[in-house]
Amino acid sequence: MPASAQGTVPGSPTRAEGRASFQKARRRASLQALLLALPLLVFLLSTFIAPIMLLLARSVENREVPDSMPALTRALDAWDGRGVPDEATFALLAAGLKEAQQSGQLGTVARRLNFAQPEFRSLLMRTARQLSGDAPPAWKPTLVELDERWNSPETWRLLKRAAASPTPDYLLAAVDAQVTLQGTLAFVADNASVYRQAFARTISISATVTLLCLVLGYPVAWLLANLPAKSSNRLMLLVIVPFWTSLLVRTTAWYVLLQPGGVINSLVTGLGLATHPLPLIFNRTGVLIGMTHVLLPYMILAIYSVMKSVSPVYMRAAQSLGAHPFTAFVRIYVPQTLPGVGAGCFLVFVLALGYYITPALLGGAGDEMISQLIAMQTNTQLNWGLAGALSAYLVIFTAIFYFLFNRIVGIDRLRFG
Repeated sequence: MPASAQGTVPGSPTRAEGRASFQKARRRASLQALLLALPLLVFLLSTFIAPIMLLLARSVENREVPDSMPALTRALDAWDGRGVPDEATFALLAAGLKEAQQSGQLGTVARRLNFAQPEFRSLLMRTARQLSGDAPPAWKPTLVELDERWNSPETWRLLKRAAASPTPDYLLAAVDAQVTLQGTLAFVADNASVYRQAFARTISISATVTLLCLVLGYPVAWLLANLPAKSSNRLMLLVIVPFWTSLLVRTTAWYVLLQPGGVINSLVTGLGLATHPLPLIFNRTGVLIGMTHVLLPYMILAIYSVMKSVSPVYMRAAQSLGAHPFTAFVRIYVPQTLPGVGAGCFLVFVLALGYYITPALLGGAGDEMISQLIAMQTNTQLNWGLAGALSAYLVIFTAIFYFLFNRIVGIDRLRFG
């Protein structure tokens, strides 16, 4: 049978050849897209993802003692933790302290051990200063004579735990817990906890700000979506303009406005609404006002983008069938805007979780959020391990809240219209 009779034109590519050519063209297009996006991927990896991963890795790293005293670390790893170690371990401790002092690493080791026990720094520094001179016949009685704490099993168990890497100590400390010398897990009492209360306070403030933004932002988004285009565009400028202003400038403006002698209190007392200035700053009220003002545009834009895609035909159809306007709005219009509400709530909530400047300037002693504690550990305490642990929990909380929001309102199905 001729080739033309079988449906194949002489000289034309076969079906297999056409499929291979199509796959080759797709691979070439994908490669071109990857090359175009490669600079952005490298930039994000080097300036965003890698620093975050390094900080999170600090939450389980424990390299101060192993790097400065490797021989002592190996001896402590082989020690069973009963009583006090033998003479050889005491000799390795003395040698390690001398080497760390000569290399300038003793301060780093002392600071790490001081996290486990506050007086450990003074113990190491005092011992290292008195180790000058010839080696004694036996190090164990010499060190015990220098400080009786070297004869305590608890001291050596803390040193053994500080020499282990990776360690769960930072992750436990970030929730006010620790492993006792007996090997059991113990939590600090609720009224004495610092970080658990900070996490609860952070979630509470973030949830309150999200609710305030939703209550204030939903009517504004509805107004922008239903006004004529000319009026809507003019009002939209009022929503977008805050993005052009520095966060620090906006927060500082509220700092001035909310002062006892500021504009708001002067207006309130001048109108006779209050006889004394209202407490609007250095408390939870100031934090909520400042954070709501900063995050409100995110909520408005997220909801507005969905409302623009909702056709007014549905509302008119419901009312033509006898539904009251309020009933039609609640049962017909609101459900169609839930993806935007979910996206806005999630965006505002996540941004509020990591806020630092606004609570620091407008809040009081009882309004510290977890981001402030992370900054304190990195800048003041130099405890990068605890800062990494707090950051790790913050990332975990964000992921949990994302899955909860997504399961409730389906954020990943949101399409901006």
